[in-house]
Amino acid sequence: MKTNLSLANPAEVETECLTVVVLDRGEKDKTEVTVETGDNAVRDAAAEVIASGEVTGKMFECTLVHRPARLKAKRLLLLGGGKAKTFSAFELRRLAGAAVRALKTRGVRSFAFLAPQGIGAEDAVRAIVEGAFVGNFEPDYYKSDRKDQKIDALTLVARGDQARLAAALAEGLIVGESQNFTRDLVNEPSNRMTPTILAERARKMSQEVGLKCEVHGADRIKELKMGAFWSVAQGSDEPPALIVMRYEPAGAPEKPVLGLVGKGITFDTGGISIKPADGMEKMKYDMAGGAAMIGAMRAIALLKPRVKVTAIVCATENMPSGKAQKPGDVQIAMSGKSIEIINTDAEGRLVLADGLYYARQLGCTHLIDAATLTGAVVVALGYVNAGIFANDDQMYQRFARALDKAGEKMWRLPLDEEYKEVIKSNIADIVNSGGRWGGSVTAAMFLKEFAEDTPWLHLDIAGTAWMEDAKPWIAKGPSGIAVRSLVEFAKDFAG
Repeated sequence: MKTNLSLANPAEVETECLTVVVLDRGEKDKTEVTVETGDNAVRDAAAEVIASGEVTGKMFECTLVHRPARLKAKRLLLLGGGKAKTFSAFELRRLAGAAVRALKTRGVRSFAFLAPQGIGAEDAVRAIVEGAFVGNFEPDYYKSDRKDQKIDALTLVARGDQARLAAALAEGLIVGESQNFTRDLVNEPSNRMTPTILAERARKMSQEVGLKCEVHGADRIKELKMGAFWSVAQGSDEPPALIVMRYEPAGAPEKPVLGLVGKGITFDTGGISIKPADGMEKMKYDMAGGAAMIGAMRAIALLKPRVKVTAIVCATENMPSGKAQKPGDVQIAMSGKSIEIINTDAEGRLVLADGLYYARQLGCTHLIDAATLTGAVVVALGYVNAGIFANDDQMYQRFARALDKAGEKMWRLPLDEEYKEVIKSNIADIVNSGGRWGGSVTAAMFLKEFAEDTPWLHLDIAGTAWMEDAKPWIAKGPSGIAVRSLVEFAKDFAG
């Protein structure tokens, strides 16, 4: 989707459709709809339909006016943003996606979006571009009768310093494309996204944006004594891939070095502890954490913050076979810790254990991992918030600021020492599954054993990496969650 910036008066913008935000400024039960622009021509064009009572300003409400008077636009889309007092860049980002999805089903292929009043122009431009790219993504890759429904061009209409607005647009473009790049990786079926193919995609992207990228196979994984990672990989005929991407900009200080570690299980059967058949096809998405790290590295490389970042993705399938590990086996992780395997379906924490320790060996001073780790986090938080765990309050506060800027929802869960009792083993140092109760917490406690004292965050995105149903702003399928927040976090470290 081509994007461009216009500083023209909205009434003078020639476009298939001019989109404007309308808000409800009424108190309590009273409705008072306003068009969020100071342009009188746009207000006048919307006045009649607003006066009719048809427009309420409710979130995602779409009202299309054809041949609006005094405007050069062929259509005027009034897009409801809810109550004015709660409207922010978070809502605006989703409205942009909703506008794209509403218009492309009507055959519109290009449109203009007027940045609303009340939000800083640069923040508004970034949010609109990011949201529009999210809304433009469709997952129906392999339909033989796939319809070409997409927006080809978007014009941002805004007022302000042209250079700063152009920079905001460029940043939104990079982040939006990188989020969709992540969604593209997650969307592919496992026969078309093996560990080898995922590594090839990461390597190709790295070459395009100037990242250093190394891909290691089974021999190197064994040489590094990554017994936890290899224990998962040994059951599959598909070779595993240890993907290492480095962003080392000129002039960046030696420290900090941000380490991004992603779970890259390209298909998860559960192994010997096999999953039920119902819904197993979705387990192609079990590499969403790794994909998020790859997408974030793409954006970081293009935005060029002055901070060193290393990303590690441990990619493998989790399969049952004569070679697969069994419940009761004991594995030795790269750190030297011994792990009793209670459930082979608790495999993500095994690959992350070695990934986190390896990141520390490579000099990372701060760690974030992302993984579709536990069903328990979905029980706790549903499909709205991802779970976030932290062993360092200061690092968590920095990430919370990044979440706020990125407009992603995550909720902090506890890491009290009492939970450690649940993962103690009678035969080894720890078990890989603490059972049903507090499952997302005990999984995080397992990972904490390998982060140790290094400031560390764990993002459990199992309930948010895949949209179970289509929403007004996004298609059913991969969401690309965490990419925007990781980028904002890296920028904060460079700041």
